[in-house]
Amino acid sequence: MKPHWKMIILPLACLASTNSVCHALIEKQEPAVNVIKGTVAAIGYHMGANTRIDLNGSRHATQASGEARVSARPKGTEIDLRVSDLRPPSTLGGQFLTYVAWTVTPDGTTKNLGEIQINQNGSGRLEARTLSPTFALIVTAEPYFAVRMPSELVVLKNVTNNRTRGQIFPNNSYKLMKVSEYSRSGNPLSLIPDLKKAPLEVYQARNAIEIARLRGAEQRSQRIFAEANAALQRMENSLKQNSGRNQLISDARQTIQLAEDARALAVQHEELERIESEKQAAAAAAAAKAKAEADRRAAVEARHQAELAAAREAQIAAVAAAHAAEQRAQAQAAAAAAAAEQAALQAKADAAKEEAARAHAATIALRAQLLQQLNSVLQTTDTPRGLVVQMADVLFDIGKFTLSKDAQLKLARLSGIILAHPGLNLTIEGHTDNTGSDALNMTLSDQRASTVRQFLISQGLSANAISSKGFGLSKPIADNSTAEGRRQNRRVEIIVSGQAIGADIAK
Repeated sequence: MKPHWKMIILPLACLASTNSVCHALIEKQEPAVNVIKGTVAAIGYHMGANTRIDLNGSRHATQASGEARVSARPKGTEIDLRVSDLRPPSTLGGQFLTYVAWTVTPDGTTKNLGEIQINQNGSGRLEARTLSPTFALIVTAEPYFAVRMPSELVVLKNVTNNRTRGQIFPNNSYKLMKVSEYSRSGNPLSLIPDLKKAPLEVYQARNAIEIARLRGAEQRSQRIFAEANAALQRMENSLKQNSGRNQLISDARQTIQLAEDARALAVQHEELERIESEKQAAAAAAAAKAKAEADRRAAVEARHQAELAAAREAQIAAVAAAHAAEQRAQAQAAAAAAAAEQAALQAKADAAKEEAARAHAATIALRAQLLQQLNSVLQTTDTPRGLVVQMADVLFDIGKFTLSKDAQLKLARLSGIILAHPGLNLTIEGHTDNTGSDALNMTLSDQRASTVRQFLISQGLSANAISSKGFGLSKPIADNSTAEGRRQNRRVEIIVSGQAIGADIAK
């Protein structure tokens, strides 16, 4: 029996749940290990104008096409999207049951506009609204409607031409979920949904539960997964008891949302476990290198002490010889004693110089080793002030001072390295470009520097050894009149200093 694909509009929303983390989870980003990059041209639509744009099929759906009518209004941008010649999503993989439309803003943010279910002819329609007047449009194949990030199976994306009305932003980068995130489960029914027996939402719900289970939700997000299972059982009971299509769809949608919450939370916990493991590995490696260096210095010191002992024995022998000579001739003995004393003093002076040279060489070696270790985490430069670690603006949310996941991972690894070298001091400086007021830039730079300081303290570093300060736009390192110059000026610098590496920050 051929499937009957109906057109329906299903906007993404977090269903009512007893779990308080539901809405918080919506804002979380997927860990970078599960994603790849995509690019698409975004369009800044003129306010009050109506524009039609084309959507072309990708290599996953070369026969497909689409068209969207976009109307930018003060209260939001209205989108009327129509697609045609799309094959059932299960032809791209058993785990894919629906299509979802997305907006992609120039900063790479993606937003789920809603589900597009296609009819038997491969056509479908979605009417939606978004607050942003600047975005790209893409359509992806998904395992269920409530996904938070588009999959890498992009079937349609907008294209620009001479009829496009608006400012074009080419080659905008955004994140796509790898198919491997879902491929371990597949369609648990192993067949094409029969929409005469049950609505598509029922199959999506079963699929979402299986995907969450295989992502470890039973262990890593037990409470939400238990709620999802309970919702699934209510759905199955509604199906058996023929409780009505509306009730059945309601139960299925609640199951899908809860299962996606459980999957997302499980992935977040898995990522935190990976970060902690990498932090411990970095700390262990740094400690091993520090111990090897300490052992080397101890061996050098032992050889030095042996040389000093030999020098003392030689001195004693010289004094004895002088004393014997004195017995033979008073004048000759006095001269010999003076020569021996001078030789002893010179030997001590030479030994002191050699010790100072060895200490200086050890400090230089430790400084170079620490520079290499820090460079493996973040770009680090050796300066008269100390070792300057650069944190680019992209490690913070735009215009905010919250750390990204990537920034937390890098700072966690950096803290492991610093903990392996006692006696180091850290000064954290925040800088901005000239965009915005002086007061706003000073506040933002100070908040970012303070955020980095608090995170490093949370990783075990001493609060007394870390200071932070914001400088706003007062210390640019590049020309603020260019976009590249402003990007370089938006930064956080961590200056590592201390007697152990021969550098103190100039006051």
